[in-house]
Amino acid sequence: MHLHREKFVDKGGPDGGNGGRGGHIVLRGNKQRWTLLHLKFRKHIHAEDGEKGGSALSAGASGKDIVLDVPLGTIARDAQTGEMLFEVTADGEEKMLVKGGRGGMGNAFFKSATNQTPRYAQPGEPCREGWFVLELKLLADVGLVGLPNAGKSTLLSVVSAAKPKIADYPFTTLEPNLGMVKYRDYKSFVMADIPGIVEGASDGKGLGLRFLRHAERNSVLLFLVPSDSPDIKAEYRMLLRELQRYNPEMLDKKRALAISKCDMLDDELTRAIKKTLPKDVPHLFFSSITQAGLTELKDLLWKTLNE
Repeated sequence: MHLHREKFVDKGGPDGGNGGRGGHIVLRGNKQRWTLLHLKFRKHIHAEDGEKGGSALSAGASGKDIVLDVPLGTIARDAQTGEMLFEVTADGEEKMLVKGGRGGMGNAFFKSATNQTPRYAQPGEPCREGWFVLELKLLADVGLVGLPNAGKSTLLSVVSAAKPKIADYPFTTLEPNLGMVKYRDYKSFVMADIPGIVEGASDGKGLGLRFLRHAERNSVLLFLVPSDSPDIKAEYRMLLRELQRYNPEMLDKKRALAISKCDMLDDELTRAIKKTLPKDVPHLFFSSITQAGLTELKDLLWKTLNE
């Protein structure tokens, strides 16, 4: 609230300026980003406050907005209620996570023919605070599904330039890995190595719920079962059942079955295993070590993706 003061001007009238709004916090989709790791250590994010209005009808500057680049497929949730607020799906798409408070109005804003000298002003809104969770579900063409130590990471390291951690103990992979698989005629597709799923994962056993969500965004699910499994068909059905219990819509996705580590089999064993495999899903045998069957595997995946 301010009244104009000037020599020889005894009744200058109201000239209090408006205040600026607070800065927004905005999420922006960026197709060049694949993870949320760049935000992992930014626990507190504070946009600028708006500046005060001044005399002589001087308006305060608005607070500077903070724009956070996130990968496509990022979901924002309210940390208190778990409610999903929105999802960022397009490159360059901007969604407001926290809106800045409105700036106040100076007394000049309220003057009128019947109220020519208002001696009051409207204060600005206080800053808004909140806790939010950003969750990323991987967007990939092909997702690898299998028990721990089924050979998923080894396959990804062979068919792409990705370098996932590989070892002979369960749950070597704790974070999903992405790899770009080159195909014929300069074509390519994205493959995701999803950490191992165990029986009961849909009930939260192991780290199941944390991993299962990443299978939702893949166009094709490639089930990997090692050739030394006691019952390949039963293992495949178990993996399918866990996906179905987590989200029944998973069964609508295209899928294929790959028998890994076929370098351990001779022709007789291969023929015997083929007789036991499920008939409702295309299957093939491959070895990441000898690279036998990898070309056929790429052909099968490309055909399934483009059906």
